[in-house]
Amino acid sequence: MRTGAANIIKTSQDSRFREWLKLLTITGFAQGLVQAVGLVSGILIIRLLPTEEYALYTLANTMLGTMTVLADGGISTGVMSQGGKVWNDRKKLGAVLATGLELRRKFAIASFAIALPILVYLLRHHHASWLTTILIVVSLIPAFFAALSDSLLEIVPKLHQEIVPLQRNQVEVGIGRLFLSALLLFIFPWTFVAILAAGIPRIYGNIKLRKIARKFHEDSDSNSKVRQEILTVVKKSLPMCIYYVLSGQISLWVISFFGEVNTIAELGALSRLAAVFTLVSVMANTLIVPRFSRMEDNKNKLLKLFLAILLAVGLLSAFLLLITSLFPQEILWILGDEYKNLGFELVLNVLVSCIGLLAVIGSGLIQSRGWVLNSTYMVAMNIVTLAFGAIVFDLSTLTGVLYYNILAVSGHFIMVFLYGLYSILKSKQV
Repeated sequence: MRTGAANIIKTSQDSRFREWLKLLTITGFAQGLVQAVGLVSGILIIRLLPTEEYALYTLANTMLGTMTVLADGGISTGVMSQGGKVWNDRKKLGAVLATGLELRRKFAIASFAIALPILVYLLRHHHASWLTTILIVVSLIPAFFAALSDSLLEIVPKLHQEIVPLQRNQVEVGIGRLFLSALLLFIFPWTFVAILAAGIPRIYGNIKLRKIARKFHEDSDSNSKVRQEILTVVKKSLPMCIYYVLSGQISLWVISFFGEVNTIAELGALSRLAAVFTLVSVMANTLIVPRFSRMEDNKNKLLKLFLAILLAVGLLSAFLLLITSLFPQEILWILGDEYKNLGFELVLNVLVSCIGLLAVIGSGLIQSRGWVLNSTYMVAMNIVTLAFGAIVFDLSTLTGVLYYNILAVSGHFIMVFLYGLYSILKSKQV
């Protein structure tokens, strides 16, 4: 009997190992392809757009990210935590998704109203004509429209670990962006054309994503109880989202207000080389975060997995930083001659990405459980850090801003890590 039980356990363990190996292989290959296509698209845009146009492109993309984060406000975190509780009930999962989408649309109006005047000011501040400014603003609409729902729709197949259709859709969107960028920018090397080339494939991908998600949920009306639960998370998360907008893109914000247009282009170009960090983040959010969300409240298991994930990410980040330090000029060759003298800045930027990756994955893990850090602490830390950085570093230069960013993301990671430990140790020992 004991031998039979042992064989059953071993078979179960082998099956789980094969399942994880299959998921990692599929996700790794697909995301590697997505990031490779994205990197090629980004490099193509850097090389085809004049420096001034690429600076405007960087500003517009930064504002698109800002609008997307503000339009979310923690809604996706609430949908993930609520969906993790009812992921195997089609009707209830449909109600969670419908409620999240309804809230997202309302938040989007406020987000657009806040971000639009700032974008117009920054574009005009950097000498964009009124025609160029209007074209850039209009070109952002397709990508912003798609962003309102795709991050919520992805939660449904992620909770069911239906990875292959999700990855296929992302590959198709990436290839579509590369094709349009290559086709249009050779003829029309303008910022709004590059933005449209990225936004139109996202609309196509959003339509397909709805079909993928519909396999696992029933169409349903929003639910008042679910809305209240999501808004509870939003109330805790919204200040954090604002903090992420300010701190996560602080280098670009500071350069945009105090730096020159060439410096904006340089920082934007360096950021394009962080595709591998995006790959790791997407794989974690696709494979690990949903499973962490679904785990029982067992603090021993949660603690071991939390620390193991961060340790693995830390080791990978250290390896990537070492490679960058050894071969900076070879990496910068990808960007072109305009950026070949940024070797030291490249290493600093990769260090920022390494620490930021740890913070993002750690934050995603704890938020997937519905644990949201009191934003007062993060905002207070950001204010102190900004004041200290303004005194110590020259924030009108790229190097000074990168030093400040290292300080900011380090403080962020430390707080996320400590809060994660605190939240896990409060969990029940089942």
